[in-house]
Amino acid sequence: MNKFFAKKSSIISFIFIPIIFLWHPNWLGFLGVQPYWPLFWLLPWSMINGSINGLIFGLFLGLILDSLTLDDSFTQIPGLVCCGFLFGRIKFHSSILVGHFRYGLVCSFGSFLCGTLYFLQILFRNFSDSNSLMLIPSVKNILAEVFLTGFFAPFICSKLLKMFKFSKGKSQ
Repeated sequence: MNKFFAKKSSIISFIFIPIIFLWHPNWLGFLGVQPYWPLFWLLPWSMINGSINGLIFGLFLGLILDSLTLDDSFTQIPGLVCCGFLFGRIKFHSSILVGHFRYGLVCSFGSFLCGTLYFLQILFRNFSDSNSLMLIPSVKNILAEVFLTGFFAPFICSKLLKMFKFSKGKSQ
């Protein structure tokens, strides 16, 4: 039984992404905004399995998260697909300290990319009736999400990366 969980830990942890996304723990938020949870799983998984698998699982994550949200006119798929592909191109680094900081920077960039693509969808959809004052809270939300994602990424991504490496080593 323990071997099963060791081999399937990446898939089991994949199931927790929608749960955390819906749970939305307020005590981890900043200015009413949460970190972008899917990137914490997508970064280490894409680093281990490559850019094509990252692209595919970014698509799956986007489909799952879009099916959970009530607003059906905007999608998270473009940002997650781009991040999955880009994260798969990143190589491991020998220095542990540099690796931890790099997780934060890469996840911050991914969060900025996903938040900007989502915001652009909203902006294009409501372009005719928008004014410039509507942009200020959206930019604040994107920047707060980028900060939180970059802050928590070194802690979460390093643990998930170790777990995924261990499970991949056990399966081979």
